[in-house]
Amino acid sequence: MYEQFYGFSGRPFQLTPDPQFYFESVSHKKAMSYLGYGLAQGEGFIVITGEIGAGKSTLVAHLMERIDPKALTVGQVVTSALDGAEIVHVVAQAFGLHVEGHDKAGALGAIERFLQDEARAGRRCLLVVDECQNLDLDALEELRMLSNFQLGSHPLLQSLLLGQPEFRRTLAHHPGLEQLRQRIIASHHLEALDSSEVEHYVCHRLSHVGWDGRPSFAEGLLDGLYRHTDGIPRRVNQVMNRLLLLGVIEEREELTPSMLDDVIAEMAADQNRGARGGSDLRSAPPAAAPDAAKAPEGSLPATEVAALLAERDARTAELEAAISELQAAGMSQHGPDGEPLSSEDVQIAEARLAAALERIEARLEEQEQSFRHVLTMLIEWLEEDPSRRAA
Repeated sequence: MYEQFYGFSGRPFQLTPDPQFYFESVSHKKAMSYLGYGLAQGEGFIVITGEIGAGKSTLVAHLMERIDPKALTVGQVVTSALDGAEIVHVVAQAFGLHVEGHDKAGALGAIERFLQDEARAGRRCLLVVDECQNLDLDALEELRMLSNFQLGSHPLLQSLLLGQPEFRRTLAHHPGLEQLRQRIIASHHLEALDSSEVEHYVCHRLSHVGWDGRPSFAEGLLDGLYRHTDGIPRRVNQVMNRLLLLGVIEEREELTPSMLDDVIAEMAADQNRGARGGSDLRSAPPAAAPDAAKAPEGSLPATEVAALLAERDARTAELEAAISELQAAGMSQHGPDGEPLSSEDVQIAEARLAAALERIEARLEEQEQSFRHVLTMLIEWLEEDPSRRAA
């Protein structure tokens, strides 16, 4: 939606890691240096940690674009809570190996033969394991054991481990991981962007989709963006997506700090509704209609939309009642015979008029917030799946 309005060639703040939008902050530059050094060693473990959304996956995607697939074979694993036996089979699958049944010894044998074949063909092997904080100690020990595979004195497998800060703490302090710690040849913790980097990050991503200064940013907006996101790239993307959507809804050529405050408030309200178990335009199941087929998964939750529209109608009725009260307040400044009232009566009428105006303004603000929230949710729902855009 907003890319058409502002003339972008694509969505600059999508949440999916995309190496085309890779931004090299000071911390990312250090991480790439450690990765380069570690890969040059060709053995052991490289560890990269960082907060959720700090850019670990984007960093790896950027790395994958730089490597020569003829020289380095890469297997990638995104883990859930895996034990030792499961991680071995997942690693085999990551390298495209088919293992019959759930025999751990068979999987290990298949992996070793594969690594030896790759080495004889002149290719090194790298295993990338993401979300390592989910692995239990047995799984980490199995990864260490895989690093023992050799062809002569030549190590066959190197591993890149990615995880959240708790994985860094586990590695540093758990007594059962001493042997793994001794095989870590490079390690780096990705830091958040600082305030100046957030500004450069936003402009960098926008420049990749043809941004020509439209929309512009009012003074204080990017400073506020840094404060609200703590410089975490994924949070910046989330907020900027919503901010640009709001810009489209309100047809703004400039994004302002007050718009940012509105977006942050809406996002906080969404989280609070989710925490209370409330429904949400993107996730709530559609209501079942009598004698009607069940709506397909991911279809628009008609019940929630209907409820919001009903709320809108109720507020419209309140506004109409308030307008009638306002008219009555204005008329009441004159007596039944049309003669002006006394000064005391006029003051009473003016007080009633001011109170009515204040109520109308408050209700108009609520109405605007409600419409804006509904429209934002609908747009996000439609853009989650390209097949819905025809709607």
